Amino acid sequence: MSATIFQQTSSDLAQKLVNIRRHLHQHPELSHEEIQTTAAIHGWLTEAGIRIADFQLKTGLIAEVGGLQEGPIIAIRADIDALPIQEATGLPYASQVAGKMHACGHDFHTAAVLGAAILLKKHESELKGTVRFIFQPAEEKAQGAELVISSGALEGVRAIYGMHNKPDLPVGTIGVKDGPLMAAADGFVIEVEGRGTHAAVPEAGIDPIVTGAHIITALQSIVSRNVSSLQSAVISVTRIHSGTAWNVIPDKAILDGTLRTFDENVRALVIERLEQVVHGVAAAYGTKAAVRWIKGPPSVFNDKQLALLAKEAAEQAGLNVITPVPSPAGEDFAFYQKKTPGVFVFMGTSGPQEWHHPGFDIDERALPISARYFAILAQKALKNLSSDNPLEVSI
Repeated sequence: MSATIFQQTSSDLAQKLVNIRRHLHQHPELSHEEIQTTAAIHGWLTEAGIRIADFQLKTGLIAEVGGLQEGPIIAIRADIDALPIQEATGLPYASQVAGKMHACGHDFHTAAVLGAAILLKKHESELKGTVRFIFQPAEEKAQGAELVISSGALEGVRAIYGMHNKPDLPVGTIGVKDGPLMAAADGFVIEVEGRGTHAAVPEAGIDPIVTGAHIITALQSIVSRNVSSLQSAVISVTRIHSGTAWNVIPDKAILDGTLRTFDENVRALVIERLEQVVHGVAAAYGTKAAVRWIKGPPSVFNDKQLALLAKEAAEQAGLNVITPVPSPAGEDFAFYQKKTPGVFVFMGTSGPQEWHHPGFDIDERALPISARYFAILAQKALKNLSSDNPLEVSI
């Protein structure tokens, strides 16, 4: 099958994708609550004659195109959940649900991947293998990918692809690179235990707030004095909670924060050093401290050969291909890449605001472009994996 069949997306399909995206945007559902979203996706797939695969998920679903010719299985993933944000775009198709919004563009991802499935369905008999479409729940909780993996949907998959919209890239531009693209995202909670007393007689107690302040300051030296300047890491303390009255030194102080890294060795080193610093500072001030980690997804790390194939598909689709700057944001697509080779790309959407902003939006011209790109990529990936010399591509 020639990829040229995907070079133009019909105006009817383009409008359909806009309608799908706007419907999803008006009816956002949070992680693990995507019941109506799942039903809507099921309906659109069924309408297009696309089969729903029998993998058990409470929300989200898996669909397949192909399988009429023997060949490999590849997967394309879209996330479907929204965020607890009050929309402030003023759009005629703005969220109809108070306090909930597609502020990360998962409505765009879903509509575009649906478009790719529809395009591929029209040429199903020519596919040399199977394309598995994963409409994944709970990405914002970093839990959905592991639910999909537990369902068995990644079994037999030779390669997986996905994307995230990129508001700061123009429509028609795509970011493709091998190696690290998005960061491992871990959270931490530090509990400092002191001894409360009247604020006028601090010597009668042990002040956890003072200890907490020194811990925050000490944490800032971990990256600068332990991580090579050729690598990167970020430690941010984002919340402090202690005390209930202006004249009472409390018993406890709680510090929350996040760690972002791109390299697993750096991740392990910073985690170790953070715990050492916390316990050391706490001991120096006569307090006790405990660190609890909220492990997030690992770094999104793109396979080199699959990235070359993704770049070749982008050039064939007429996109402007750039090497993107890695993002310190987290993404649970990384869990799939621990199981099978994969590539995650940044798709330009000319957005007015960054992810998770109440004014977030995307330029809908990117919908047919993205659908066509993933149709071309799927066709090329199946052909490549079916060849005698898989993953050897020319660019």
